[in-house]
Amino acid sequence: MLSKVVSAAVLGVDAYRVDVEVDVARALPSFTVVGLPDNAVKESKDRVRAAIKNSGYPFPPHRLTVNLAPADVKKEGASFDLPMALAILASDATLGLRGLDDLLVLGELSLDGSVRAVRGALPIAAEARRLGASSVLVPRENVAEASVVPDIGVFAADTLAQVVEGLRGDGLAPARVVANRLEEGPVEPDADFRDVRGQAHAKRALEIAAAGGHNVLMVGPPGSGKTMLAGRLSTILPEMTWEETLETSRIYSVMGLRDGAGPIVTRRPFRAPHHTISDAGLIGGGTVPRCGEISLAHNGVLFLDELPEFKKHVLEVLRQPLEEGAVTIARAASSLTFPARFTLIAAMNPCPCGYYGDPHHACLCTPPALRKYRSRVSGPLLDRLDLHVDVPALRYREMEAGGDEEPSAAVRERVARARRRQAERYRGEPYRCNGQLTARGVRRHCRPSTEAGALLEHAMDRLGLSGRAYARVLKVARTIADLDGSEGPSRAHVLEALQYRRSPPSDRAP
Repeated sequence: MLSKVVSAAVLGVDAYRVDVEVDVARALPSFTVVGLPDNAVKESKDRVRAAIKNSGYPFPPHRLTVNLAPADVKKEGASFDLPMALAILASDATLGLRGLDDLLVLGELSLDGSVRAVRGALPIAAEARRLGASSVLVPRENVAEASVVPDIGVFAADTLAQVVEGLRGDGLAPARVVANRLEEGPVEPDADFRDVRGQAHAKRALEIAAAGGHNVLMVGPPGSGKTMLAGRLSTILPEMTWEETLETSRIYSVMGLRDGAGPIVTRRPFRAPHHTISDAGLIGGGTVPRCGEISLAHNGVLFLDELPEFKKHVLEVLRQPLEEGAVTIARAASSLTFPARFTLIAAMNPCPCGYYGDPHHACLCTPPALRKYRSRVSGPLLDRLDLHVDVPALRYREMEAGGDEEPSAAVRERVARARRRQAERYRGEPYRCNGQLTARGVRRHCRPSTEAGALLEHAMDRLGLSGRAYARVLKVARTIADLDGSEGPSRAHVLEALQYRRSPPSDRAP
């Protein structure tokens, strides 16, 4: 007797169809799983056998062969337990299971027959809709996640017995889904820009970064507020679009990071990995590649504090993702591409002791120590950071000033207006903000005025700007123009953008 149940698996951040085929032959009892299963899939034999028996159904005393097709892709995880059990029970005509032909099934089984949650329900539900399935059967804990995908029915599986009786009777009852949390609006964060005293120049730079999706390097002595500023960047970023929400939620669904936190990611991610992170932890990796921190920061912020303390080879792997907005990880078995379009905020001290250039503290670093410290961050990586900002130590007067700092809500409104201008300008093009413009996009959308062009030509000769730096100055000027509501970069906009291309203190000779 041959039976089949449709399931799905996740590869990277996308899902693909897996047909769970079961052949029951009258021979000595055995249970074989084929189709490149990993250890977790191979162990499902014992879970499925115990779940069927403990749910009160007979387990076929014959030779069972389970094939997971396509057979040339490695299968991982325990999400095939439930489809395997249903396919085995469907091979028994006396049970009379109906409705499996148009149903995509996934779920892990406990030994008592209860169904446990699995990872990747959101991309799997999206794949089910693409395949034309009318509904999906998922564990109860994954119902809210799967219901985010429109135009597809969602059924909840609590136990194997409940599912079997539903398929034998009048059918499965549609799951009741709580209203999507995205409709409730953004949650006001505890942190606010008004908490940061002084640092008007750094705040302006972060506003430009938020408006255009630009990368920032902040350089300053200890205690000047670099970490505090970076932690509040997310409070002035515009709300995610529905498309961005789905992109980010798919990543967190695959990584299993939404447990108890709602079905979707409603706020832009903020990731701050420790400087001891490996290159695989930062960009992703493994025998079967998985997402790294840069993908978890997709559509959000990646904060690298104490930038020179990161291993140099770890920082160098950021070059391609910063340019392309994605990272491709190649292994012998597969090559996967993960989205990684994020805003990078990096912070560093001007020297190992932190007080080089500080008028109130003496720097104790020797010239060789300074050179060694600066060399930990390469020039090509610094060239990819659009805004270089000095964050000086605060004075007493700035620390005690109160009541006159601008709140995040006011800054966020200006940022949102600038983003709306960009969305209108780039409609029908593969850009969402100025920071994503390619060389062709810069030539088309960032043409400076005659005066601005003359100023930029002079600045390139004096500052020795590279071709990449030239393009980034124009993109920053385009963002400043959007904040001002101007049609194009003027001389004043280019002049302000050039201020952020000056070499930071850590690059200047002592």
